[in-house]
Amino acid sequence: MKISSATFSISSPNYRKCPQDGRPEYAFIGRSNVGKSSLINMLTGVKGLAKTSGRPGKTQLINHFLINNEWYLVDLPGYGYARTSKSSREAWGTMIRDYFLHREQLTNTYVLVDSRLTPQRIDLEFIAFLGQNGVPLTIVFTKTDKEKQREVMGNIRAMKQALGELWEELPPMLLTSSATGYGRDALLDQIETINQSLKEE
Repeated sequence: MKISSATFSISSPNYRKCPQDGRPEYAFIGRSNVGKSSLINMLTGVKGLAKTSGRPGKTQLINHFLINNEWYLVDLPGYGYARTSKSSREAWGTMIRDYFLHREQLTNTYVLVDSRLTPQRIDLEFIAFLGQNGVPLTIVFTKTDKEKQREVMGNIRAMKQALGELWEELPPMLLTSSATGYGRDALLDQIETINQSLKEE
């Protein structure tokens, strides 16, 4: 897929305020500081489209970006640590859950996982939540250029093993690096394939 245009559309406090034009949505979410904004900027080729920050919890709303005037890339708040009040974190949690449970336009979810780390409980729990509720997902390993490949592949094998205890069939998995652009084509090709199948339906 070639991205010819990527523009910010709207920031919404809940799923009811999100666009109602029926375009398919591809949501990106992960633990705070997993490299989500950097990945979005790498995918779209627009530097600064999603605001990057070394401070966890930067994204606090549901952010829609219109891609090629055909589909939305949705940047969701990260789960896990953020320097905010407990009430704010709980509100974010409700906003995220409601989006996944009620957003009919949601076509696929990309759950970002830091490839430098062994399987994290918070990631496993969130992936399980999506699976239990029938939300289609792809696991995207980020920062694959930051560690030795042996360690990265070891962490990915450990993630597959952990998920295998709960899943009969593992969700699709992609490896990416925002720094090198690795995995960009594979991820965009997956979106293009899904979009094409929607058109055929």
